[in-house]
Amino acid sequence: MAPADAPRRGSRWTLAICICAILLFAGLSIAVISGALDHRYFGGAPVQRPLVVALLINAALVIFGWRRHRAVQIEMDGRSAAEERARMLASRDPLTGFLNRRALSEAGAALLRAASRRDQAVAMLIVDLDHFKMVNDMHGHAAGDAVLRSAAVEIAAVMPAAALTARFGGDAFACAFVFDARDPSTVEHVASRVIAALTKPIEVEDLRIHMTSSIGVARSDFDGGGIDTLLRAADIAMYCAKKSGRGGFTWFNRAMEHALIDRNDIENGLRLAIPAGQVVPFFEPQIDLATGRLCGFEVLARWVHPTQGTIPPDRFIPVAEESGLIAELSLSIMRQAFAAARDWDPGLSLSVNISPCQLRDAWLAQKIIKATVEGGFAPNRLEIEITESALFDNLALAQSIVGSLKNQGVRLALDDFGTGYSSLAHLRALPFDRIKIDKSFVLSLLDNADSAAIVNAIIGLGANLNLPVTAEGVETGTIAERLAALGCSKAQGWHYSKPLSVADTRRMLAARGLLAHGGAPDTDLTDLTIRRQVG
Repeated sequence: MAPADAPRRGSRWTLAICICAILLFAGLSIAVISGALDHRYFGGAPVQRPLVVALLINAALVIFGWRRHRAVQIEMDGRSAAEERARMLASRDPLTGFLNRRALSEAGAALLRAASRRDQAVAMLIVDLDHFKMVNDMHGHAAGDAVLRSAAVEIAAVMPAAALTARFGGDAFACAFVFDARDPSTVEHVASRVIAALTKPIEVEDLRIHMTSSIGVARSDFDGGGIDTLLRAADIAMYCAKKSGRGGFTWFNRAMEHALIDRNDIENGLRLAIPAGQVVPFFEPQIDLATGRLCGFEVLARWVHPTQGTIPPDRFIPVAEESGLIAELSLSIMRQAFAAARDWDPGLSLSVNISPCQLRDAWLAQKIIKATVEGGFAPNRLEIEITESALFDNLALAQSIVGSLKNQGVRLALDDFGTGYSSLAHLRALPFDRIKIDKSFVLSLLDNADSAAIVNAIIGLGANLNLPVTAEGVETGTIAERLAALGCSKAQGWHYSKPLSVADTRRMLAARGLLAHGGAPDTDLTDLTIRRQVG
């Protein structure tokens, strides 16, 4: 028998001894009392001393046995309570009282079997609190725990009676319940109620914390049989809900899974491609509209894959930003571009776009300047482009980074001006040297009166602030002429040239006599390989 049963066995033994002792005590008591009465009233023989001693000893045994039985019983009760607490800790989240992931898997599997027997379906909701990390960072983990407890209460209040609720991760909850597969609107109603409940302000001591949530929804009859498959589908849908703008819910579909697989393939490929030098700089010419002279290039990243050919940046740049690879990728591109441009005509500049993620790095300016030194490229030939959206995270840090770069002679351009974040305050907050008009306005300049008005206003604003303006996306000569007439200083786009590889750029510069040494273009095997892959 297991050691855990020892108290139970002890309790049974002490109880049995107590009962026997009580029975013996009762028999001895009758004998002693009857003997004493017979001696007193009828002249019988006196009670024998050994019998009285036996009665007293038996009384002591009863008292001792009963106390021992109570002690063992108390120990058993304590162990039972401890075992119950252990079972609770093994299956419940101690903060919210919800099931934990292991218990959810077990209970969820049983729920799926029950639903299948009744020809019903199980809905799985993954509820994630948006920007929860900010609560911990700003108010501390105690406030974060209070928010999680409050969220759990709100979720439990709107769930169907027999629903399973679990804490799925740090700030994510999983909820499962049975529904009629012919009426999925009931699931959407529950998801909408959860979202509404979690938008109510949460009172934490003297704080009012406002939260939103994103929900991914999966259903067992469409999205897989097992509970783990259902959880994964709902989790994928939740991330898609976040990408769609947060504060809403999204049903899972197979396209999401394929997109996730593709994203993971891109990320894993990038981790190998960046150090292998497969992500290379391409150069888009920038033209002075007043003179028609080539005055510089914007540096663009291209992934020249050994088997897939050139992978466009809109496929891998967002993945690099999400996965934290963008800083390594950007610095790699800059090093290659600076090395390639070191013997170009010194009048040619390079414009490099900086991701908003990079502006969170307090050492960014030092890293960029180090790259120019290592590449033998003069900092005053470099123009850093940042978007206004990058300034909302930490304007003070951005000002510090930009100040360090400006001290070294680097120029600063405000990229994608006019796309929704435009604010004159940002033009005053940072010492910009140039404004760049987003190509969406330039492409529709001749066809859309609103775009024409916006382009005209931006160019006028630049003139009034003494900030030259560059237009992106110039695809026709007519657009170029219109921009020049409006006073735009620079232009770039396919009207002039598609982005060029290092080799093709050198050939073009050599043909124009814009290589510092005046030599012929290099034609090594690497250049020819890249050229063939770009095609």
